[in-house]
Amino acid sequence: MEKTSITRLEKIAIISILLLGAFLRLYKIDQYMTFLGDEGRDALVMKGIVALKHFPAIGPGTSIGNMYLGPLYYYLAAPSLALFNLSPVGPAVFVALLGLLTVALLWWISRSWFGRWPGLTVSALYALSPTVIIYSRSSWNPNIMAFFALLTMYGVWNIWRFSRWRWLIISAVSFAFVLNSHYLGFLLLPTILLFLFLSSDKKSNKKYWLMGFGILILLMSPLVIFDLRHGWQNYSSMKTFFTDRQTTVNFKVYKAVPNLWPIWQDMATSLLAGKNSLVGKWAAFGLFDLAILYAIRRRLSPAAWFVISWLGFGLIGLGLYKQHIYDHYYGFIFPAIFLLLGFVLNQLFQKTKLAFMGILLVLPLFFVSLQNNPFRNSPNNQLARTIEIANFIKSQSQNSPFNLALLAKNNYDASYRYFMQLNDAPYYTIHDKLTDQLFVICEQSDCEPINNPLWEIAAFGWSKIDQEWTFPWGVKVLRLVHNI
Repeated sequence: MEKTSITRLEKIAIISILLLGAFLRLYKIDQYMTFLGDEGRDALVMKGIVALKHFPAIGPGTSIGNMYLGPLYYYLAAPSLALFNLSPVGPAVFVALLGLLTVALLWWISRSWFGRWPGLTVSALYALSPTVIIYSRSSWNPNIMAFFALLTMYGVWNIWRFSRWRWLIISAVSFAFVLNSHYLGFLLLPTILLFLFLSSDKKSNKKYWLMGFGILILLMSPLVIFDLRHGWQNYSSMKTFFTDRQTTVNFKVYKAVPNLWPIWQDMATSLLAGKNSLVGKWAAFGLFDLAILYAIRRRLSPAAWFVISWLGFGLIGLGLYKQHIYDHYYGFIFPAIFLLLGFVLNQLFQKTKLAFMGILLVLPLFFVSLQNNPFRNSPNNQLARTIEIANFIKSQSQNSPFNLALLAKNNYDASYRYFMQLNDAPYYTIHDKLTDQLFVICEQSDCEPINNPLWEIAAFGWSKIDQEWTFPWGVKVLRLVHNI
Protein backbone atom coordinates (compact mmCIF):
# COMPACT_ATOMS: atom_id res chain seq x y z
CA MET A 1 0.00 0.00 0.00
CA GLU A 2 1.15 3.54 -0.69
CA LYS A 3 1.76 5.70 2.33
CA THR A 4 -1.04 8.17 2.98
CA SER A 5 -1.33 10.87 5.59
CA ILE A 6 -3.46 10.24 8.65
CA THR A 7 -6.67 12.24 8.39
CA ARG A 8 -8.32 14.04 11.29
CA LEU A 9 -11.21 11.56 11.24
CA GLU A 10 -8.76 8.67 11.31
CA LYS A 11 -6.93 10.18 14.28
CA ILE A 12 -10.21 10.50 16.17
CA ALA A 13 -11.11 6.91 15.28
CA ILE A 14 -7.84 5.32 16.41
CA ILE A 15 -7.72 7.42 19.60
CA SER A 16 -11.28 6.26 20.34
CA ILE A 17 -10.28 2.64 19.71
CA LEU A 18 -7.27 2.97 22.02
CA LEU A 19 -9.36 4.61 24.75
CA LEU A 20 -11.92 1.82 24.45
CA GLY A 21 -9.15 -0.78 24.54
CA ALA A 22 -7.64 0.88 27.61
CA PHE A 23 -11.00 0.89 29.38
CA LEU A 24 -11.63 -2.79 28.62
CA ARG A 25 -8.21 -3.76 29.94
CA LEU A 26 -7.75 -1.41 32.90
CA TYR A 27 -11.22 -0.85 34.37
CA LYS A 28 -11.39 -2.59 37.77
CA ILE A 29 -8.30 -4.57 36.80
CA ASP A 30 -7.63 -5.39 40.46
CA GLN A 31 -11.02 -7.12 40.62
CA TYR A 32 -10.92 -8.94 37.26
CA MET A 33 -7.25 -9.93 37.08
CA THR A 34 -6.21 -13.52 37.61
CA PHE A 35 -4.17 -14.08 40.75
CA LEU A 36 -3.63 -17.77 41.44
CA GLY A 37 -0.59 -19.94 42.01
CA ASP A 38 1.29 -19.03 38.82
CA GLU A 39 0.78 -15.31 39.38
CA GLY A 40 1.83 -15.65 43.02
CA ARG A 41 4.97 -17.54 42.00
CA ASP A 42 5.87 -14.79 39.52
CA ALA A 43 5.24 -12.10 42.13
CA LEU A 44 7.55 -13.86 44.59
CA VAL A 45 10.33 -14.02 41.99
CA MET A 46 9.85 -10.39 40.93
CA LYS A 47 9.89 -9.30 44.57
CA GLY A 48 13.29 -10.95 44.91
CA ILE A 49 14.53 -8.99 41.88
CA VAL A 50 13.13 -5.70 43.22
CA ALA A 51 14.79 -6.33 46.58
CA LEU A 52 18.07 -7.14 44.76
CA LYS A 53 18.17 -10.48 46.58
CA HIS A 54 17.56 -12.98 43.79
CA PHE A 55 18.33 -12.81 40.08
CA PRO A 56 16.86 -15.92 38.43
CA ALA A 57 18.50 -17.68 35.49
CA ILE A 58 15.30 -19.55 34.60
CA GLY A 59 11.66 -18.65 34.26
CA PRO A 60 8.56 -20.67 35.08
CA GLY A 61 8.34 -24.36 34.31
CA THR A 62 6.27 -25.57 31.41
CA SER A 63 3.43 -28.05 31.70
CA ILE A 64 5.63 -30.81 30.25
CA GLY A 65 8.37 -32.47 32.27
CA ASN A 66 11.14 -30.38 33.82
CA MET A 67 11.37 -27.90 30.96
CA TYR A 68 11.79 -24.25 31.91
CA LEU A 69 11.31 -20.99 30.07
CA GLY A 70 13.77 -18.12 30.24
CA PRO A 71 13.55 -15.41 32.94
CA LEU A 72 13.13 -12.32 30.72
CA TYR A 73 9.50 -11.79 31.68
CA TYR A 74 10.45 -11.49 35.35
CA TYR A 75 12.99 -8.75 34.62
CA LEU A 76 10.63 -6.99 32.22
CA ALA A 77 7.71 -6.84 34.67
CA ALA A 78 9.60 -6.40 37.96
CA PRO A 79 9.83 -2.57 37.68
CA SER A 80 6.03 -2.37 37.52
CA LEU A 81 5.81 -4.36 40.76
CA ALA A 82 8.17 -1.86 42.40
CA LEU A 83 6.23 1.08 40.93
CA PHE A 84 3.01 -0.21 42.53
CA ASN A 85 4.63 -0.70 45.94
CA LEU A 86 4.88 -4.50 45.48
CA SER A 87 1.19 -4.86 44.62
CA PRO A 88 0.55 -7.55 41.97
CA VAL A 89 -1.72 -5.03 40.27
CA GLY A 90 1.44 -3.39 38.90
CA PRO A 91 2.51 -6.24 36.58
CA ALA A 92 -1.14 -6.72 35.53
CA VAL A 93 -1.32 -3.04 34.52
CA PHE A 94 1.99 -3.42 32.68
CA VAL A 95 0.62 -6.35 30.66
CA ALA A 96 -2.56 -4.38 29.94
CA LEU A 97 -0.54 -1.42 28.62
CA LEU A 98 1.54 -3.78 26.49
CA GLY A 99 -1.74 -5.21 25.16
CA LEU A 100 -2.85 -1.68 24.32
CA LEU A 101 0.44 -1.08 22.54
CA THR A 102 -0.31 -4.23 20.52
CA VAL A 103 -3.60 -2.66 19.38
CA ALA A 104 -1.73 0.45 18.24
CA LEU A 105 1.00 -1.54 16.45
CA LEU A 106 -1.59 -3.77 14.78
CA TRP A 107 -3.40 -0.67 13.52
CA TRP A 108 -0.20 0.83 12.15
CA ILE A 109 0.89 -2.36 10.38
CA SER A 110 -2.55 -3.25 8.98
CA ARG A 111 -3.01 0.35 7.82
CA SER A 112 0.38 0.29 6.08
CA TRP A 113 -0.33 -3.04 4.42
CA PHE A 114 -4.05 -2.92 3.70
CA GLY A 115 -5.31 0.65 3.99
CA ARG A 116 -7.18 2.99 6.34
CA TRP A 117 -10.51 1.24 6.88
CA PRO A 118 -9.16 -2.30 7.18
CA GLY A 119 -6.59 -0.98 9.65
CA LEU A 120 -9.21 0.67 11.84
CA THR A 121 -11.55 -2.32 11.57
CA VAL A 122 -9.07 -5.01 12.61
CA SER A 123 -7.57 -2.89 15.41
CA ALA A 124 -11.09 -2.26 16.76
CA LEU A 125 -11.87 -5.98 16.62
CA TYR A 126 -8.60 -6.79 18.36
CA ALA A 127 -9.36 -4.22 21.06
CA LEU A 128 -12.80 -5.80 21.59
CA SER A 129 -11.88 -9.49 21.34
CA PRO A 130 -12.93 -11.13 24.64
CA THR A 131 -10.14 -13.71 24.50
CA VAL A 132 -7.51 -11.05 23.82
CA ILE A 133 -8.88 -8.89 26.66
CA ILE A 134 -8.75 -11.76 29.14
CA TYR A 135 -5.09 -12.41 28.31
CA SER A 136 -4.29 -8.69 28.38
CA ARG A 137 -5.17 -7.87 31.97
CA SER A 138 -3.27 -10.41 34.07
CA SER A 139 0.42 -10.84 34.75
CA TRP A 140 1.50 -14.08 33.09
CA ASN A 141 4.46 -14.74 30.81
CA PRO A 142 2.44 -15.99 27.77
CA ASN A 143 0.39 -12.78 27.83
CA ILE A 144 3.21 -10.68 26.36
CA MET A 145 3.81 -13.01 23.41
CA ALA A 146 1.37 -11.37 20.97
CA PHE A 147 3.13 -8.00 21.12
CA PHE A 148 6.63 -9.37 20.70
CA ALA A 149 5.54 -11.81 17.97
CA LEU A 150 4.01 -8.91 16.02
CA LEU A 151 7.13 -6.79 16.49
CA THR A 152 9.35 -9.71 15.46
CA MET A 153 7.45 -10.29 12.25
CA TYR A 154 7.21 -6.59 11.41
CA GLY A 155 10.98 -6.44 11.65
CA VAL A 156 11.35 -9.40 9.30
CA TRP A 157 8.91 -7.71 6.90
CA ASN A 158 11.02 -4.54 6.84
CA ILE A 159 14.13 -6.57 6.08
CA TRP A 160 12.46 -8.58 3.31
CA ARG A 161 10.64 -5.75 1.55
CA PHE A 162 12.89 -2.76 2.13
CA SER A 163 16.32 -4.22 3.05
CA ARG A 164 16.19 -2.38 6.38
CA TRP A 165 18.65 -4.71 8.06
CA ARG A 166 18.79 -2.70 11.27
CA TRP A 167 15.40 -4.24 12.02
CA LEU A 168 17.16 -7.57 12.50
CA ILE A 169 18.32 -6.34 15.90
CA ILE A 170 14.74 -5.45 16.92
CA SER A 171 13.49 -8.79 15.64
CA ALA A 172 16.20 -10.67 17.54
CA VAL A 173 15.34 -8.94 20.83
CA SER A 174 11.61 -9.45 20.26
CA PHE A 175 12.02 -13.10 19.29
CA ALA A 176 13.97 -13.74 22.49
CA PHE A 177 11.01 -12.37 24.47
CA VAL A 178 8.65 -14.56 22.42
CA LEU A 179 10.66 -17.67 23.33
CA ASN A 180 10.75 -16.59 26.96
CA SER A 181 6.95 -16.36 26.85
CA HIS A 182 6.27 -19.82 25.45
CA TYR A 183 8.27 -22.32 23.42
CA LEU A 184 5.51 -22.48 20.81
CA GLY A 185 7.09 -19.23 19.65
CA PHE A 186 9.60 -21.47 17.83
CA LEU A 187 6.83 -21.91 15.24
CA LEU A 188 7.66 -18.39 14.04
CA LEU A 189 11.10 -19.60 12.99
CA PRO A 190 10.17 -21.13 9.59
CA THR A 191 8.58 -17.87 8.44
CA ILE A 192 11.44 -15.81 9.84
CA LEU A 193 14.10 -17.92 8.10
CA LEU A 194 12.15 -18.14 4.83
CA PHE A 195 11.76 -14.39 4.41
CA LEU A 196 15.27 -13.61 5.61
CA PHE A 197 16.52 -16.07 2.99
CA LEU A 198 14.41 -14.31 0.34
CA SER A 199 15.76 -10.90 1.36
CA SER A 200 18.30 -9.06 -0.76
CA ASP A 201 21.77 -7.95 0.35
CA LYS A 202 22.13 -10.87 2.75
CA LYS A 203 25.89 -11.21 2.28
CA SER A 204 26.63 -7.49 2.53
CA ASN A 205 24.90 -7.22 5.91
CA LYS A 206 26.92 -9.73 7.89
CA LYS A 207 27.31 -7.13 10.63
CA TYR A 208 23.59 -7.18 11.38
CA TRP A 209 23.46 -10.97 11.14
CA LEU A 210 26.20 -11.22 13.76
CA MET A 211 24.65 -8.55 15.97
CA GLY A 212 21.18 -10.07 15.76
CA PHE A 213 22.39 -13.60 16.42
CA GLY A 214 24.65 -12.40 19.22
CA ILE A 215 21.82 -10.52 20.94
CA LEU A 216 19.52 -13.54 20.66
CA ILE A 217 22.16 -15.82 22.18
CA LEU A 218 22.88 -13.28 24.94
CA LEU A 219 19.21 -12.99 25.92
CA MET A 220 18.79 -16.77 25.92
CA SER A 221 22.08 -17.36 27.78
CA PRO A 222 20.59 -17.50 31.31
CA LEU A 223 19.03 -20.83 30.36
CA VAL A 224 22.42 -22.11 29.19
CA ILE A 225 24.02 -20.97 32.44
CA PHE A 226 21.29 -22.76 34.39
CA ASP A 227 21.84 -25.95 32.39
CA LEU A 228 25.60 -25.81 32.95
CA ARG A 229 24.97 -25.66 36.69
CA HIS A 230 22.31 -28.37 36.74
CA GLY A 231 23.57 -31.12 34.47
CA TRP A 232 21.79 -29.94 31.31
CA GLN A 233 18.38 -30.50 32.87
CA ASN A 234 16.50 -28.23 30.48
CA TYR A 235 18.26 -29.62 27.41
CA SER A 236 17.49 -33.18 28.51
CA SER A 237 13.82 -32.32 28.99
CA MET A 238 13.64 -30.76 25.53
CA LYS A 239 15.36 -33.78 24.03
CA THR A 240 12.85 -36.09 25.73
CA PHE A 241 9.97 -33.93 24.49
CA PHE A 242 11.05 -34.27 20.86
CA THR A 243 12.35 -37.86 20.93
CA ASP A 244 9.69 -39.52 23.09
CA ARG A 245 6.87 -38.35 20.83
CA GLN A 246 4.06 -40.76 21.70
CA THR A 247 2.15 -38.10 23.65
CA THR A 248 3.80 -34.84 22.58
CA VAL A 249 4.52 -34.12 18.91
CA ASN A 250 4.52 -35.85 15.54
CA PHE A 251 7.19 -34.95 12.98
CA LYS A 252 5.27 -36.47 10.07
CA VAL A 253 3.89 -33.29 8.53
CA TYR A 254 1.06 -35.06 6.72
CA LYS A 255 -0.27 -36.08 10.14
CA ALA A 256 -1.07 -32.41 10.78
CA VAL A 257 -3.48 -32.15 7.83
CA PRO A 258 -6.58 -33.60 9.57
CA ASN A 259 -6.04 -31.20 12.47
CA LEU A 260 -5.63 -28.01 10.45
CA TRP A 261 -9.28 -27.17 9.92
CA PRO A 262 -10.41 -27.85 13.53
CA ILE A 263 -7.54 -25.71 14.84
CA TRP A 264 -8.25 -22.94 12.31
CA GLN A 265 -11.93 -22.94 13.21
CA ASP A 266 -11.16 -22.96 16.93
CA MET A 267 -8.78 -20.03 16.53
CA ALA A 268 -11.30 -18.01 14.52
CA THR A 269 -14.00 -18.77 17.09
CA SER A 270 -11.80 -17.83 20.02
CA LEU A 271 -10.13 -14.70 18.65
CA LEU A 272 -12.56 -13.25 16.13
CA ALA A 273 -15.97 -14.51 17.22
CA GLY A 274 -16.01 -14.14 20.99
CA LYS A 275 -16.35 -17.94 21.47
CA ASN A 276 -19.57 -18.01 19.43
CA SER A 277 -19.21 -21.28 17.49
CA LEU A 278 -21.70 -20.38 14.73
CA VAL A 279 -20.09 -17.02 13.96
CA GLY A 280 -16.67 -18.63 14.36
CA LYS A 281 -17.49 -21.15 11.63
CA TRP A 282 -18.75 -18.30 9.43
CA ALA A 283 -15.53 -16.34 9.95
CA ALA A 284 -13.30 -19.40 9.41
CA PHE A 285 -15.05 -20.35 6.16
CA GLY A 286 -15.22 -16.76 4.94
CA LEU A 287 -11.56 -15.95 5.50
CA PHE A 288 -10.33 -19.27 4.15
CA ASP A 289 -12.50 -19.26 1.03
CA LEU A 290 -11.73 -15.65 0.14
CA ALA A 291 -7.99 -16.12 0.71
CA ILE A 292 -8.02 -19.18 -1.58
CA LEU A 293 -10.05 -17.26 -4.18
CA TYR A 294 -7.60 -14.35 -4.21
CA ALA A 295 -4.67 -16.77 -4.40
CA ILE A 296 -6.20 -18.46 -7.46
CA ARG A 297 -6.79 -15.08 -9.07
CA ARG A 298 -3.22 -14.04 -8.19
CA ARG A 299 -4.39 -11.09 -6.17
CA LEU A 300 -2.42 -11.86 -3.04
CA SER A 301 -0.20 -8.93 -2.12
CA PRO A 302 3.28 -9.49 -0.65
CA ALA A 303 1.83 -8.63 2.76
CA ALA A 304 -0.88 -11.26 2.29
CA TRP A 305 1.69 -13.92 1.39
CA PHE A 306 3.68 -12.94 4.46
CA VAL A 307 0.65 -13.26 6.76
CA ILE A 308 -0.47 -16.54 5.18
CA SER A 309 3.02 -17.97 5.68
CA TRP A 310 2.95 -16.85 9.31
CA LEU A 311 -0.44 -18.46 9.84
CA GLY A 312 0.30 -21.53 7.74
CA PHE A 313 3.49 -22.58 9.50
CA GLY A 314 1.85 -21.85 12.84
CA LEU A 315 -1.17 -24.01 12.08
CA ILE A 316 0.98 -26.88 10.80
CA GLY A 317 3.08 -26.75 13.96
CA LEU A 318 0.00 -26.76 16.17
CA GLY A 319 -1.42 -29.59 14.07
CA LEU A 320 1.61 -31.72 14.93
CA TYR A 321 1.11 -31.12 18.64
CA LYS A 322 -0.71 -34.07 20.21
CA GLN A 323 -1.99 -32.48 23.39
CA HIS A 324 -4.82 -30.07 24.13
CA ILE A 325 -4.43 -26.60 22.62
CA TYR A 326 -5.37 -23.79 24.99
CA ASP A 327 -6.22 -20.26 23.87
CA HIS A 328 -2.91 -18.81 25.04
CA TYR A 329 -1.05 -21.24 22.75
CA TYR A 330 -2.22 -19.04 19.87
CA GLY A 331 -0.31 -16.07 21.28
CA PHE A 332 2.37 -16.13 18.58
CA ILE A 333 -0.33 -15.86 15.87
CA PHE A 334 -2.87 -13.71 17.75
CA PRO A 335 -2.22 -10.74 15.41
CA ALA A 336 -1.89 -12.81 12.21
CA ILE A 337 -5.54 -13.82 11.88
CA PHE A 338 -6.57 -10.18 12.30
CA LEU A 339 -4.09 -9.16 9.61
CA LEU A 340 -5.53 -11.78 7.26
CA LEU A 341 -8.96 -10.27 7.89
CA GLY A 342 -7.44 -6.87 7.06
CA PHE A 343 -6.26 -8.17 3.68
CA VAL A 344 -9.68 -9.66 2.86
CA LEU A 345 -11.42 -6.41 3.80
CA ASN A 346 -8.98 -4.46 1.66
CA GLN A 347 -9.93 -6.56 -1.36
CA LEU A 348 -13.67 -6.34 -0.66
CA PHE A 349 -13.67 -2.59 0.03
CA GLN A 350 -12.05 -1.88 -3.33
CA LYS A 351 -15.36 -2.52 -5.10
CA THR A 352 -18.65 -1.01 -4.02
CA LYS A 353 -20.60 -4.19 -4.80
CA LEU A 354 -18.29 -6.29 -2.63
CA ALA A 355 -18.03 -3.79 0.24
CA PHE A 356 -21.42 -5.00 1.46
CA MET A 357 -19.95 -8.51 1.76
CA GLY A 358 -17.14 -7.10 3.89
CA ILE A 359 -19.67 -5.42 6.18
CA LEU A 360 -21.59 -8.70 6.45
CA LEU A 361 -18.36 -10.42 7.43
CA VAL A 362 -17.34 -8.04 10.22
CA LEU A 363 -20.67 -6.93 11.73
CA PRO A 364 -21.37 -10.32 13.36
CA LEU A 365 -17.81 -10.30 14.72
CA PHE A 366 -18.35 -6.93 16.39
CA PHE A 367 -21.74 -8.03 17.69
CA VAL A 368 -20.57 -11.26 19.36
CA SER A 369 -17.43 -9.59 20.73
CA LEU A 370 -19.59 -6.98 22.46
CA GLN A 371 -22.15 -9.58 23.48
CA ASN A 372 -19.52 -11.77 25.15
CA ASN A 373 -17.46 -8.99 26.68
CA PRO A 374 -15.80 -10.18 29.91
CA PHE A 375 -17.46 -7.35 31.85
CA ARG A 376 -20.74 -9.21 31.51
CA ASN A 377 -19.36 -11.56 34.15
CA SER A 378 -18.93 -10.53 37.77
CA PRO A 379 -15.37 -9.83 38.95
CA ASN A 380 -13.53 -12.87 40.31
CA ASN A 381 -11.97 -10.78 43.11
CA GLN A 382 -9.16 -13.33 43.35
CA LEU A 383 -6.64 -10.74 44.51
CA ALA A 384 -8.81 -9.30 47.30
CA ARG A 385 -9.85 -12.76 48.48
CA THR A 386 -6.27 -13.97 48.55
CA ILE A 387 -5.23 -10.94 50.60
CA GLU A 388 -8.15 -11.42 53.01
CA ILE A 389 -7.36 -15.09 53.62
CA ALA A 390 -3.61 -14.44 54.01
CA ASN A 391 -4.26 -11.67 56.54
CA PHE A 392 -6.83 -13.79 58.37
CA ILE A 393 -4.41 -16.69 58.78
CA LYS A 394 -1.73 -14.34 60.07
CA SER A 395 -4.11 -12.94 62.69
CA GLN A 396 -5.30 -16.42 63.74
CA SER A 397 -1.74 -17.63 64.09
CA GLN A 398 -1.28 -15.07 66.90
CA ASN A 399 2.14 -14.38 65.44
CA SER A 400 3.27 -17.90 66.28
CA PRO A 401 5.07 -19.93 63.59
CA PHE A 402 2.82 -21.95 61.30
CA ASN A 403 2.89 -24.19 58.24
CA LEU A 404 0.54 -23.91 55.28
CA ALA A 405 -1.24 -26.30 52.91
CA LEU A 406 -3.70 -25.75 50.09
CA LEU A 407 -6.31 -28.26 48.92
CA ALA A 408 -7.41 -27.28 45.41
CA LYS A 409 -8.01 -28.99 42.08
CA ASN A 410 -6.06 -26.58 39.86
CA ASN A 411 -4.13 -24.23 42.09
CA TYR A 412 -1.19 -24.07 44.50
CA ASP A 413 -0.35 -21.86 47.45
CA ALA A 414 2.15 -19.34 45.99
CA SER A 415 -0.47 -16.56 45.80
CA TYR A 416 -1.17 -16.85 49.54
CA ARG A 417 2.50 -17.18 50.39
CA TYR A 418 3.26 -13.95 48.54
CA PHE A 419 1.10 -11.86 50.84
CA MET A 420 2.22 -13.76 53.92
CA GLN A 421 5.81 -12.96 52.99
CA LEU A 422 4.88 -9.37 52.17
CA ASN A 423 3.24 -8.92 55.59
CA ASP A 424 5.98 -10.71 57.54
CA ALA A 425 3.70 -13.53 58.67
CA PRO A 426 5.56 -16.26 60.63
CA TYR A 427 5.03 -18.81 57.84
CA TYR A 428 7.48 -21.67 57.36
CA THR A 429 7.65 -24.48 54.88
CA ILE A 430 7.86 -27.88 56.55
CA HIS A 431 11.29 -28.23 54.91
CA ASP A 432 12.47 -25.27 56.97
CA LYS A 433 10.59 -25.83 60.21
CA LEU A 434 7.88 -28.12 61.54
CA THR A 435 5.65 -25.88 63.65
CA ASP A 436 2.85 -26.54 66.16
CA GLN A 437 0.05 -25.48 63.79
CA LEU A 438 -0.88 -26.08 60.18
CA PHE A 439 -3.38 -23.88 58.36
CA VAL A 440 -5.15 -25.68 55.53
CA ILE A 441 -6.94 -23.63 52.87
CA CYS A 442 -9.69 -25.61 51.14
CA GLU A 443 -10.73 -24.28 47.74
CA GLN A 444 -12.51 -27.49 46.79
CA SER A 445 -15.86 -28.67 48.11
CA ASP A 446 -14.66 -32.03 49.48
CA CYS A 447 -12.40 -30.77 52.23
CA GLU A 448 -11.02 -33.54 54.44
CA PRO A 449 -7.49 -32.67 55.50
CA ILE A 450 -7.10 -35.39 58.13
CA ASN A 451 -5.07 -38.26 56.59
CA ASN A 452 -4.91 -36.38 53.29
CA PRO A 453 -1.94 -37.59 51.17
CA LEU A 454 -0.89 -34.03 50.22
CA TRP A 455 2.76 -33.79 51.26
CA GLU A 456 2.39 -30.60 53.32
CA ILE A 457 -0.35 -32.30 55.37
CA ALA A 458 1.18 -35.77 55.59
CA ALA A 459 4.57 -34.39 56.66
CA PHE A 460 2.91 -32.42 59.47
CA GLY A 461 2.18 -35.75 61.16
CA TRP A 462 -0.76 -37.00 63.18
CA SER A 463 -3.12 -34.10 63.63
CA LYS A 464 -6.61 -32.99 64.53
CA ILE A 465 -8.81 -30.07 63.49
CA ASP A 466 -8.61 -27.37 66.14
CA GLN A 467 -10.70 -24.66 64.43
CA GLU A 468 -12.56 -24.16 61.15
CA TRP A 469 -13.79 -21.04 59.34
CA THR A 470 -15.84 -20.62 56.14
CA PHE A 471 -15.62 -17.52 53.95
CA PRO A 472 -18.67 -16.12 52.08
CA TRP A 473 -17.37 -17.37 48.70
CA GLY A 474 -17.09 -20.96 49.96
CA VAL A 475 -13.39 -21.29 50.79
CA LYS A 476 -12.64 -22.92 54.14
CA VAL A 477 -9.66 -22.42 56.41
CA LEU A 478 -8.84 -25.06 59.02
CA ARG A 479 -6.29 -24.94 61.81
CA LEU A 480 -4.69 -28.30 62.51
CA VAL A 481 -2.60 -29.08 65.56
CA HIS A 482 -0.61 -32.15 66.48
CA ASN A 483 -2.68 -35.00 67.89
CA ILE A 484 -0.57 -36.10 70.82
